[in-house]
Amino acid sequence: VSHTWFWSVIQNDFKTGNIDLEGCMRLLEKMQIPFDETHVKHIFKKTIDKQSRQIISMEDFKAIYRAIVHRPEFQELFRAYSPDGQILPDTQLIKFLVKEQFQTEASEATAFEIISKYEPIDEVRKKKQMSFEGFVRYMNSEECSIFKDQHKTIYQDMSHPLCDYFISSSHNTYLIADQLMGPSHLWGYTSALLKGCRCLEIDCWDGANNEPIVYHGHTLTSKIPFRSVIHVIDKYAFMSSAYPLVLSLENHCSTKQQEVMADCLKSILGDKLLSSPLGGDTEMTRLPSPEALKFKVLVKNKKVGTIEEGMLRTDDEAFAETENVSSETMSDEEGSDETIPIYRTRSPSKRRGEPRASITPPQKRPKVKAPQVAMALSDLVVYTKSSTFVSFEHSLENQKCYENNSIGEVKARRFVKQSAKEFISHTTRFITRIYPRGTRMTSSNYNPQEFWNVGCQMVALNFQTPGPQMELQDGKFLDNGGCGYVLKPEFLRDPNTTFTPQNVGGHSKPMSLSIRLISGHQLPPSTLSKTNKADPLVQIEIYGVPEDQTRKKSAVVKSNALSPKWNETFSFNIQVPELAMIRFCVEDEVSVVNNEFLGQYTLPVLSLNTGYRNIPLLTREGIKLESASLFVHVWYY
Repeated sequence: VSHTWFWSVIQNDFKTGNIDLEGCMRLLEKMQIPFDETHVKHIFKKTIDKQSRQIISMEDFKAIYRAIVHRPEFQELFRAYSPDGQILPDTQLIKFLVKEQFQTEASEATAFEIISKYEPIDEVRKKKQMSFEGFVRYMNSEECSIFKDQHKTIYQDMSHPLCDYFISSSHNTYLIADQLMGPSHLWGYTSALLKGCRCLEIDCWDGANNEPIVYHGHTLTSKIPFRSVIHVIDKYAFMSSAYPLVLSLENHCSTKQQEVMADCLKSILGDKLLSSPLGGDTEMTRLPSPEALKFKVLVKNKKVGTIEEGMLRTDDEAFAETENVSSETMSDEEGSDETIPIYRTRSPSKRRGEPRASITPPQKRPKVKAPQVAMALSDLVVYTKSSTFVSFEHSLENQKCYENNSIGEVKARRFVKQSAKEFISHTTRFITRIYPRGTRMTSSNYNPQEFWNVGCQMVALNFQTPGPQMELQDGKFLDNGGCGYVLKPEFLRDPNTTFTPQNVGGHSKPMSLSIRLISGHQLPPSTLSKTNKADPLVQIEIYGVPEDQTRKKSAVVKSNALSPKWNETFSFNIQVPELAMIRFCVEDEVSVVNNEFLGQYTLPVLSLNTGYRNIPLLTREGIKLESASLFVHVWYY
């Protein structure tokens, strides 16, 4: 049957004679077969090598098609369930789903749905059966992806207070390169929003003609008007997620230009801007939920006085007033985030044993006099008031639920090591934002996992910088429909929790995870290969609490990027699966000491699907490689 079907599909393309490489690729596209051009070119070339012509016959095309589509690992599975090796009746498909894919609730309806969707041969489909062609299409589909289908939708309870969620957050959102010379660009905001980011940073400075500008102060990064940034935010704010967007203002403007900022926010964002408490509730004993704040933009900035006072003021009064903020600096990020200006010399590092007096004292940034905040801007701050972090004890006694802290990565890392219990107790109550240290000139990133482990909600990363850190960020926020909010595990929401990452105690729900790495398919060839070759290996890494961190490495398959076979099994014991992430990274072994990145995929351990699954692969920039994948069998209990 599949033989007849195949000829009927392709004969039209061959009616004028044989086809060339272009025609071959067009035909594969028509048949909806994802392919990598390098691989097809190579197979095509091998096919015509026996003859002098640059064209192939129908028989040749069939061989090329089979080389790409008919994978032996799929054939093995198909034959195990097909009575005659040709056809899979619906009853056998159900058996396969239950036994191999652990879909215990699979029924006749499930099988019928799969057959209707993936079986290309009409007469087979009508008999509620599946041919090998249909089976291959099903195995390559999203339904057989390693990422749980249910987690691709918003499935978590969105009615908890904001502080109960991990929130996708970006740092220096306006940069698309490094922090010293790189261009500032509206694309930074657009791309972060399209990725589902829910907390953007806007670094505001006084500009010409009373128009505030956005750039990385004291550096040579280019400048963009604040107004343009708000226009872009207005346009893209809720394209990828309906849940609230927080604008974290790093504010260096004079009160006069702050009034312009307030006016921009109000006039451009209109109803989207949240400028008073929901339902007029000025008491505010707990933060509202993402559900209650849907389609709202929240301003995170310093604030003067209380919510009630702000509400009693009329607009006219607000615009005329400014007030000093108590001895705090206006900037949300306490000084250390400022990139060191280019023209400042660094003091030499202390050498051991040298008398201290001979060292040039490091230049301190002059103390800025208490900055002023314009009432008009202050009044737009409701649930996200920036407040300087003093100590965990001070916060517990004085901080209101709507006050948030920003803590630099160096200080935060010290807290993780020395006072994890107090840190977690703090993050169960208050939104805490972590930001990269200012000396990361190239906008490199820190590992966000260590701060998620203690419940920090806004772990801000440089979205413009690819690498494992950003891959963890992207992987974590694939969860819950990619809406940018992921509910924290219960033990990071309970103010009386005893959990710490170093001592998981009774919060451990150990998971035994087994992954059989079967094969790869159409992996990107090595940049060093003249044809379509690579020497691929796969690293499987677990990120999580310290005792769960581990990395395992497969063997190297020599000189095969089209269809490498590993058949290796890796076992992991994971103590805290709720916090664990798993990363599959495919590399080309260039030499004993050097590997070239080919593709990766990262996801939460609890979003893993069981059974035979395909793993899509992404480029360093997070773009899906259309035809490349790994094939694995996943099992856990």
